[in-house]
Amino acid sequence: MPLLPPEITTFDAILLIAVSTVTSAVSAAFSIGGGVAFLAVLASIVPPAAVIPLHGVVQVGSNLARAVIQRPHIMWKIVVPFLGGSFVGAFIGGQIVFQLPGDVLRIVLATFILYATWGPMKFRIAKGGNLLSVVTGIVSSFLTMFIGATGPFVSSVFGPMFPDRLVFVATHGACMLFQHTIKVVVFAFLGFAFTPWIPLLAGILVAGVFGTMIGTRLLGRMEEAFFRKVIKFALTILALNLLAIAFGLYA
Repeated sequence: MPLLPPEITTFDAILLIAVSTVTSAVSAAFSIGGGVAFLAVLASIVPPAAVIPLHGVVQVGSNLARAVIQRPHIMWKIVVPFLGGSFVGAFIGGQIVFQLPGDVLRIVLATFILYATWGPMKFRIAKGGNLLSVVTGIVSSFLTMFIGATGPFVSSVFGPMFPDRLVFVATHGACMLFQHTIKVVVFAFLGFAFTPWIPLLAGILVAGVFGTMIGTRLLGRMEEAFFRKVIKFALTILALNLLAIAFGLYA
């Protein structure tokens, strides 16, 4: 089996591995941003039909490393209902993955992120946390079949639920791990051929583990107030970026 698919050059492979290290560190430190950034780079290199499935595999590896390293801080009572909702959302999305326009979904996603970040909506674990987790799992798993990186959406919902940044980042990572795993399984069932990409994916995943270790060390050294400001700023930028893409301001 060739080490690289014919569409990918050696330079492309090295670039993706390097970017995986950096973006995994960003995700481990802030819970968001890394997946979207890697998706943007990936979309500029691999064929369009391969972007979402390959991104799913990379995110499985990145979030698995984050969940393992940060496992003492995971709040499982949020993860379990989220997982249940993710099965439902992925099943629905898998039925119509080739039918809905991506730009419409980007606009919906961006609008919700902006409202959840700046609007009066406040979520609390004690008030409907399980139901909220289920609904978030359904919606985000449905969207991830088309858009790929829905971490900002989940962060915008979960952010106010956790007073501690360590619990927030670890729980978010566990949720994303299970969601992307389900997505990869669905794409495999739909017939996407992952085999030619295995060597490249292996290099990207190993690099992601190192990036996660770096990001986790950074997370432990940040002040809570600074972390919250970074999250709010990052969510806003990512939502505006989705709107810009949806309205054709750039590809």
